[in-house]
Amino acid sequence: MTGKKVNFSRRAERTVSADAWVENREPPSEQPEQEKMKRLTIDVTESLHKAIKSTCASRGTKIADEVRELLREKYQPD
Repeated sequence: MTGKKVNFSRRAERTVSADAWVENREPPSEQPEQEKMKRLTIDVTESLHKAIKSTCASRGTKIADEVRELLREKYQPD
């Protein structure tokens, strides 16, 4: 053993009973359920990857977000 001592403090007192908390809690906000994500893997040339990565870095965006937006424009037109 290393001789390290761990001190356990007392648990904080509950100010509200569990039943009262359940009865008075706020219902979850009505947000639409998000669709599950699926992974898509593609191969691109090194030069294309560098161009995409540098452009996204200069814009402060993620490659995945940019690619998702391009795919939405192509396959889910409004």
